Amino acid sequence: MLSDYLLTQNIIGSAIEVHKALGPGFLESIYDHALRFEFQKRNIPFQFQEEKEVHYEIEKVGMHRFDFLIDDRVIVEVKAIKSLEDIHFSQVRSYLKAWNLDAGLLINFATTPLTVRRVYREKKT
Repeated sequence: MLSDYLLTQNIIGSAIEVHKALGPGFLESIYDHALRFEFQKRNIPFQFQEEKEVHYEIEKVGMHRFDFLIDDRVIVEVKAIKSLEDIHFSQVRSYLKAWNLDAGLLINFATTPLTVRRVYREKKT
């Protein structure tokens, strides 16, 4: 098993390869599929767009779906937008909370250079 550092470096390297090949301007779904191919090439274990129930107290209130879960440790959210906003970071934090994980990556393919931001789960006070 790769260390967390090497795993995230490998994920970022995959995104860089996709961005170098495709550049900005495509729909998010194109980058999703290209990343899936790149992760498979690199033997990076991933789940794609899995869903999880969200509960409030004991009541199921909805479903939550991430873009990628890498090696059951890192959430990766893919965007193809002009710029990242606070809501995108909140979205990744909600995935981290739902899956009880600590770290994620927010990747925006619509920018030059590629935008990659690390996102961490908010600590309980």
